[in-house]
Amino acid sequence: MPEAAAAFELTIPVDCAGLRLDQALARLLPDLSRSRLAHWVNEHQVTLNGVCTVPRHKVWGGERVNIAPTPDPAGLAPQAEHLPLEVMFEDDTLLVVNKPPGLVVHPGSGNWRGTLLNALLAHAPQLAQLPRAGIVHRLDKDTSGLLVIAKTLAAHTDLVRQLQARSVKRIYLAVVHGRVTRSGRIEAPIGRHPTRRTRMAVIARGKPAVTHYEVIAHLAQATLLRCRLESGRTHQIRVHLHSIGHPLVGDPVYGARRSAGGVSFNRQALHAERLELTHPATRDVVAWHVEPPPDMLRLTAALKAAC
Repeated sequence: MPEAAAAFELTIPVDCAGLRLDQALARLLPDLSRSRLAHWVNEHQVTLNGVCTVPRHKVWGGERVNIAPTPDPAGLAPQAEHLPLEVMFEDDTLLVVNKPPGLVVHPGSGNWRGTLLNALLAHAPQLAQLPRAGIVHRLDKDTSGLLVIAKTLAAHTDLVRQLQARSVKRIYLAVVHGRVTRSGRIEAPIGRHPTRRTRMAVIARGKPAVTHYEVIAHLAQATLLRCRLESGRTHQIRVHLHSIGHPLVGDPVYGARRSAGGVSFNRQALHAERLELTHPATRDVVAWHVEPPPDMLRLTAALKAAC
């Protein structure tokens, strides 16, 4: 028989007082869409203090929420798979991994197996009891670099709050087309593209988003940037840099070309190199740094040589 998706429990914090239930859940579980959460509530897969309710129900803090989602469309809950996993740090509270390019983070349409989540369930089976196996933020399939995973529900809630407060520092390296003359800041709202629904875009009715970028080096027909996120919108760096005329080299969605300076690259040239946050248990500020993968190092070396 197929296994049911793992149920989990959380408590509504007092800072969500006055919100609708679906709004509070969206704040506590930002990796899940509000429409999906509302669907779970409507389908009686969510209880509030043991009682089924509706998405618009107001919460006041302290309520116990139990979530028991149905299995995925393939009929199975995500399965543990013993896949290569580069662990940068691990204790009883946190797990930090270096995600390689090409690895999907969450199971989804066309990618029900072989994802980071499947690997995490094999590495630490207790993560099955947490929302999205403890994953609180994501990287695109072809973006490499650092991801933090919560190993307890308390840590998950704490990390979500840090992300909402924009106190988690996420630094990326990006190789973009063209010559960026100076460092700067992009503040532009991001939302779903009005006609191409698989893409995001800068649109007036989008969610607020801010990206800071610093010029590191000028390359052949390209620039190496260091980017810092204030917000964490889907495809944020890719969309923001495209909006100022400097799309990522190799980006198949937002970049028109797969090469720069005569050097080809088959994915977006984006790497999450640094992650800094407050440890949920010790309250110490902790940080990790990881060098780009070999393909991106070869790209930057070739573009430097071509200058």
